[in-house]
Amino acid sequence: MKPNDIPDFIARALEASGLFGSSAAAPARRDTLPPAPASAALLLLEPLGAFVEETFESAAGSRNYKLYVPQRTADRPLPLVLMLHGCKQDPEDFAVATRMNALAETHGFLVAYPEQTFRSNGANCWNWFESGQQVREGQEPSILAGIALAIAGRYAVDTTRIFVAGLSAGASMAVILGQAYPDVFAGVAAHSGLARGAAHDMSSAFDAMQGRTRVDGRSRASRAETAVRTLVIHGDADSTVHVDNGRAVTRQAVSAFKRAGISLARGPKRTPAVTEFRDASGRVMVRECIVSGGAHAWLGGSEKGSFTEPAGIDASAEVVRFFLAS
Repeated sequence: MKPNDIPDFIARALEASGLFGSSAAAPARRDTLPPAPASAALLLLEPLGAFVEETFESAAGSRNYKLYVPQRTADRPLPLVLMLHGCKQDPEDFAVATRMNALAETHGFLVAYPEQTFRSNGANCWNWFESGQQVREGQEPSILAGIALAIAGRYAVDTTRIFVAGLSAGASMAVILGQAYPDVFAGVAAHSGLARGAAHDMSSAFDAMQGRTRVDGRSRASRAETAVRTLVIHGDADSTVHVDNGRAVTRQAVSAFKRAGISLARGPKRTPAVTEFRDASGRVMVRECIVSGGAHAWLGGSEKGSFTEPAGIDASAEVVRFFLAS
C-alpha cells in the first residue's frame, strides 16, 4: 500500500462502523461496569488551569502537544498522563471528547496531548502498525517518551507516576510505549486498541483490525519483555477494531508479568464485563473491561468531541481510577 492510500484506507475502516467524520450515535444501554467507589465520586471541577501549546524537538523528530496544568496544585510532585488521540482527531478535540482536563483539575495531575502530523500520517493516525515504530528506538515512541520526560523536567512531576492512554491508533501506540519504555511509563490504558506487533504494515493492519490475526508473541515487537500495569477498555460491538484485539492486549500484558516472574491471580469477576488480574499483594495489575454494545468510540465521552459514545461507562473516570490506584 502506498503512502497516499493511507487516508482512503482509514476512511474505509471508519466508514465501515459509521464513524467517519462525526461522533458515534448509539442507543442508550445499561452500564456494564460497577460504579466507582464513593471516595472517587467527586464533583468535577471546571478546568481553570493553563492549557498551553508546546513543541518537543529531539534527534528523532518533533511534535506539538497541548499541556494542561491544573490550577489546584499540591505541594508535592503531580502525576502526568499522556493522552494519544485516534485517527482524524487532534489534541483539542481529544481533550474535549474525554473531559480529561476536568478530571486533572479534580484529582490533581498534569495531562498532555501530543499531536500526530499529517505529514507523518495522512489520517493523523499514530503509526502503530509499522514494525519500525513498535520498538524503543522507533521515531514516534522516542518522541512521545521524550515529551513525557521533557514535561517532567520542567514541572514538578512524580516520575514514578507517568502514564499513557489512548483511543484506537492512540491506544495501540500507548501499548507500544508502555512496553518499550517501562522505565518511563508506570501504566497503560488502551481504549479500543490493538496489541503490540499485531501488524507490520498497512495491509496486515486491516486484517488485525478485523480480528483476522493472532499475536503469537514470537516476534520482538509482540513479545513484551517488561511488565506494565495495563487497563483495557473495548466495546464488543466495535466494527472498526474487533474486540478480540482488546483481549489480545490483555493476554500480552498478563504474559509479560508471567515472563517477569510475577505471578498474577485472576480475581473474582466484579461483573461479567470485567476481568482483573492481581499480584500477591492484591493489587490489580491488569484490568479488562469488555463493554456490551460498545462501539468504536470513547465511552462516556462528551458529545462536543468526535468519536464518542455518551451512553455507557465513563471511560475517562475508569482510566484515572486505574492510574491513580498506585
